[in-house]
Amino acid sequence: QVQLVESGGGLVQAGGSLRLSCAASGGTFSSYAMGWFRQAPGKEREFVSAINWSGGFTYYVDSVKGRFIISRDNDKNTVYLQMNSLKPEDTAVYYCAAERTYYSDYGTLVQGSSYTYWGQGTQVAVSS
Repeated sequence: QVQLVESGGGLVQAGGSLRLSCAASGGTFSSYAMGWFRQAPGKEREFVSAINWSGGFTYYVDSVKGRFIISRDNDKNTVYLQMNSLKPEDTAVYYCAAERTYYSDYGTLVQGSSYTYWGQGTQVAVSS
């Protein structure tokens, strides 16, 4: 059983930066694809970014391309989401997700249904 714990959320002004972390335990982290999803009030959960097991493939939703960077440290069992140039529309609860898979294709990693394990979420609020 994999446990995921997100941290790093908070309140920031538009244009600012935050780095989210997701620490994993209970599994072989290097075997897991990792994803970040977010859910704003009154909206459905949406895909934000994903990284395959090796870190060789990364994907982003169009609205964050060029602003967010996903990375992973398999020695620290942690995945990161560096968020720059934040906008009020980035305000949401951000969730980390994990799936034990060596699939690296976009179609698999952007789907929430592809992930078995989820964290509790961390709130990100961006003020204008």
